[in-house]
Amino acid sequence: MNEFQKCMLCHDAKCRLACGVIEPDTILRSLYFDNAAGAKNRLAGNFPCAGCDARCEKDCPAKVKVKDILTSLDLKETKPAPVNYECLKTDFCGIPLENPFLLSSSVVASTYDMCARAFEAGWAGAAFKTVCLMDIDEASPRFSAIHGDHHRIVGFKNIEQLSDHTLVENIRIFRKLKENYPEKFLLVSIMGRNEEEWAYLADKMNDSGADALELNFSCPNMTAEGTGSDVGQIPELVERYTRVVTEHTNLPFIAKLTPNVTHIEDSADAAIRGGADGVAAINTVKSLIEVDIDPKDGIYYASIGGYSGKAVKPIALRFIAELSKDPHLKGHHISAMGGIETWKDALEFIVLGADTVQVTTAVMQYGYRIIDDLREGLALYLAEKGYSSVRELTKSTIRGIVPTDALDRSYVIYPRFLREKCVGCGRCYISCMDGGHQAITMKEGKPLLDAKKCVGCHLCVLVCPSEAVISSEKRVPKK
Repeated sequence: MNEFQKCMLCHDAKCRLACGVIEPDTILRSLYFDNAAGAKNRLAGNFPCAGCDARCEKDCPAKVKVKDILTSLDLKETKPAPVNYECLKTDFCGIPLENPFLLSSSVVASTYDMCARAFEAGWAGAAFKTVCLMDIDEASPRFSAIHGDHHRIVGFKNIEQLSDHTLVENIRIFRKLKENYPEKFLLVSIMGRNEEEWAYLADKMNDSGADALELNFSCPNMTAEGTGSDVGQIPELVERYTRVVTEHTNLPFIAKLTPNVTHIEDSADAAIRGGADGVAAINTVKSLIEVDIDPKDGIYYASIGGYSGKAVKPIALRFIAELSKDPHLKGHHISAMGGIETWKDALEFIVLGADTVQVTTAVMQYGYRIIDDLREGLALYLAEKGYSSVRELTKSTIRGIVPTDALDRSYVIYPRFLREKCVGCGRCYISCMDGGHQAITMKEGKPLLDAKKCVGCHLCVLVCPSEAVISSEKRVPKK
């Protein structure tokens, strides 16, 4: 895993040009995005690597051991398995979709050319960057990030605002997109500052080419008072503006909700009362990154913005679970977003009750091409598990999400130490001693577990850098 994550995911990858037989960059990308089944599928029945002189490695700028990675794949299948993308078909408030993957309303869906390239890549649709009647003046720079291993972005912050096209320009784009891509889904995001603007925008969208609307009650970066997340935090305003749109549109529409609240279902219920056909969640979380501890002039200038990326996925999953359990949302569309990079990420939202998923930050990092592994990974999973349609997954695990006071506390699951994998670093020992229950000792450079002290917290499992500590999965009754 560490080796293929060194891959830079190059454009016009030199490893592909050097090979000329297979596409090693595409296979590495599939592995990078948790689509191992797809990677093996591309090599099954066509495996020239064993006797190769590894020209791909010689030209790789990151010096990734491409041949070693590809030859280590378990290729028991001799023929590639067919991928049935028909199983991905779903709908958005009754509007057919070829798959559940949409671009979310942001910079990645802000021009005709961008949406067109995304549609041709395989995305089912796009939520176009929010249309408004305000003058947009963006800051520069307006992005920052927290990085993990190999410069991979873990958390991303932006202070991006809304579409800087005029209303007339945007409508021209929408009509052109629908003319040239009639089978693709166009979700148009709108935002007003008062009832009059919401009504005007809703009226204008009726014959704009939009298939559906998304009401932006959640942008954390707005400079105009009474817009974005300022509205989404007040259920009464959500209901009022939603009701205005209901009176002025013949299109289905959903409300995009802010996570900067304690109970997201309050605003969701308000949107449904106002006439919305569903909700979208979550938008970005308000954040501040990189505080300057030694400013040159004594003042650190920064702005609170919206936080996204893998770091917010646990927060987004929590909110989707809460929305899925809300009885007022039964039968209404839920479009989920927040840290989705892989098909597995998307699947987690779908089994919690999401009907569609939206992506931005991952596209900003890796491009529209990630749709290949999103589609293929999910389709292969469905086939493996015997599902004929992605719709069969909706809310399949939501009953298992329970309050902490409902957990079964009658047993302990102890960790299990794989001594053949252990390198003797002692990380498990240190963490258990200083952050756990002092249940691990070191003997001859290897950890030993004291079951009398161990409470099964699994801190040792999480901190082990060599994956030599795993869960035993055996439930041992407490004495």
